Amino acid sequence: MTDQEQHARFRLDEVIHAPVRFSIVAALAHVEEADFAAVRDAVQVSDSVLSKQVTLLERAGYVEVKKGYVGKRPRTWLKLTPVGEAAFNGHLQALRAIAGQ
Repeated sequence: MTDQEQHARFRLDEVIHAPVRFSIVAALAHVEEADFAAVRDAVQVSDSVLSKQVTLLERAGYVEVKKGYVGKRPRTWLKLTPVGEAAFNGHLQALRAIAGQ
């Protein structure tokens, strides 16, 4: 069976497929980078849930985490890597193929 004949579900990215991780990557796909709190609010999860899911995405090489300060306040910024962007686009293509588009 060739890739053309194989069902599109085999092209889904298991790292991105989880709903919270999918939402995080989707939120980051439309911006250069985002503040941790902005992503948390957009995805509507707690700090601890976002932190755990971002760690998994970072280990996969999909998200870059940068820590710094704004004045004296610590901040964390999240950015989708080129690998993460490619994985997200491939995952979307597979979803569209499954949905029949």
